[in-house]
Amino acid sequence: MSSSAAAPRVGVSRPSAGGLRNVFTSDRPYPLYLAFIALIVYFSFASEFFFSADNFLNIARQTAFVSIVAIGMTFVIATGEIDLSVGSTMSLAAMLSALVLKDLGNSWVLGLLAGLVTGGAVGVINGTLVGRLGIPSFLVTLGSLSIASGLALTVTKTQPVVIVNDSFFQYFGSSIIGIPAGIFWTIVALAVCIPLLHFSTFGRKVFATGGNATAARYSGINTTRVKVSAFVIVGVLAGLAGVLASAQGQSARPDVGTGLELTAIAAVVLGGASLFGGRGTIIGTLVGSLMMGVLNNGLVLTGVNPTIQLMIVGAVIITAVAFTSRKRTS
Repeated sequence: MSSSAAAPRVGVSRPSAGGLRNVFTSDRPYPLYLAFIALIVYFSFASEFFFSADNFLNIARQTAFVSIVAIGMTFVIATGEIDLSVGSTMSLAAMLSALVLKDLGNSWVLGLLAGLVTGGAVGVINGTLVGRLGIPSFLVTLGSLSIASGLALTVTKTQPVVIVNDSFFQYFGSSIIGIPAGIFWTIVALAVCIPLLHFSTFGRKVFATGGNATAARYSGINTTRVKVSAFVIVGVLAGLAGVLASAQGQSARPDVGTGLELTAIAAVVLGGASLFGGRGTIIGTLVGSLMMGVLNNGLVLTGVNPTIQLMIVGAVIITAVAFTSRKRTS
């Protein structure tokens, strides 16, 4: 094929000069931040217990697991895919991490590695089936959700596994340099993933793959590899969340991640990512996760009936998804 007939190359050789701006912008950056501030102001007047350093710290601690997993989910959704298995992956990683601590020398390093490797392995399987075989990610991860959940229940006969390693609890369940462990590891995930998505060649490939996979392939991007890598990233972070959850409770439960996948996806969408792919920011995802935490916390403090809480949160999620769809088609 002559050079004149060749498809135009997508610029992915170096990070964009506008990368810093793109860290904060998305389909709807300013409405998102204004809505977040409005929620804080409203609940500050609605409850005398809401606006306090202790409560904000509590919100950040409660949303840490969701934030970590949602950060990884941003990569997957930006490629135009979805991962429904992250909650079960988190549960399986927690169980295997605890079993390694119990049966293989009680080493916190091995426990951590077991959780991360478990999550990464699930990500490799999901990404390979989606990227190489072309099976829709919804179906693949729905199946792996059931498999991982079943394995988490089977390996310990549905019983929790007690963890007695003090170092494991200190690094992942207590605090590090005075920062609660969940918040500390959320900061670590942000420090790694913001440059990876917004300032690296890989990040540009992620957005190119999600924006137009066919054009990305013609430009020389290995879209299969990009998608597998995105699923591995979210798998590893789900594994880290499993380790944190087991350390925090000083025992691993096979249902610890149940339902987390939907909350993580909601956080990413609230943060401005498009379910059609090609858009998303790590900071937006974090704000989306914290927004969910503020909403849940504020509704509890103001005494809203739990069933009404579910309806309100659901309405917020539907509104965000509808807004994303409208933006895409407008």
